[in-house]
Amino acid sequence: MDERDPIIRVEGLTTHYGSRRILNNINLEIRPRETMVLLGSSGTGKSTLLRHILALEKPTHGHIYIKGMDVCHCPDEQMNELRRHMGVLFQSGALFGSMSLGDNVALPLRELTRLDESTIQVLIRLKLDLVGLSGFEQLSPSQLSGGMRKRAGLARALALDPEILLFDEPSAGLDPITAAGIDALILKLKETFPMTIVVVTHELASAFLIADRIAVMFNGEIIALGTPEEIRQNPHPRVQQFLNRKPEEMERDHDAYLRSLTAPS
Repeated sequence: MDERDPIIRVEGLTTHYGSRRILNNINLEIRPRETMVLLGSSGTGKSTLLRHILALEKPTHGHIYIKGMDVCHCPDEQMNELRRHMGVLFQSGALFGSMSLGDNVALPLRELTRLDESTIQVLIRLKLDLVGLSGFEQLSPSQLSGGMRKRAGLARALALDPEILLFDEPSAGLDPITAAGIDALILKLKETFPMTIVVVTHELASAFLIADRIAVMFNGEIIALGTPEEIRQNPHPRVQQFLNRKPEEMERDHDAYLRSLTAPS
């Protein structure tokens, strides 16, 4: 694979849940070492697209190529091998409550490598230190705040030094200060490691801070794509509605409303 080629390429991706269309002909290229933000309001298909990239769901039509491999139509063994090069932070952190923080981070190392335990312990400390949780190895997830659980989930996602790192609403459920800390951590990773980062969010401040490029989604489609400044200047009415936080206008049949007020009870 040529390093100039997109590391992730989505072609004509369409997905239905029953008769309802969730994604409609998505086309997107994500470059090596860039931070791509999928931005949009709830229900626009952002997380669904992320799950397709992870091959957790199959589309109705279309393809997703990661490092040249079509993850929509590849054997499970090849997909499992590719996932070794991918890390993901889910909304909740998805930590195992029965395990200590250190054991959560160690899980992919123990399951997917042949490293000896002393090396794994060193890596646990390194990954936790990277996300600001040094010394918390023995705590359980229930003893952590929401922001700390997100950081712990990120430490686990980084355990295998992924080439591609994916975030699903990293700021969800966090107060503004804690959310800003997660943004700063993403920027730190972006500057320190040669990885591609994909972030799903509806938080405008976060998106414009961390993104190299932003794909704005609406009704299962990408309606705008570009740098943060290009997105700010994009004239699409739905883009401007989202950026300016304008609510949907409520349509009302005024004649019907007046009739309802004067109708006998």
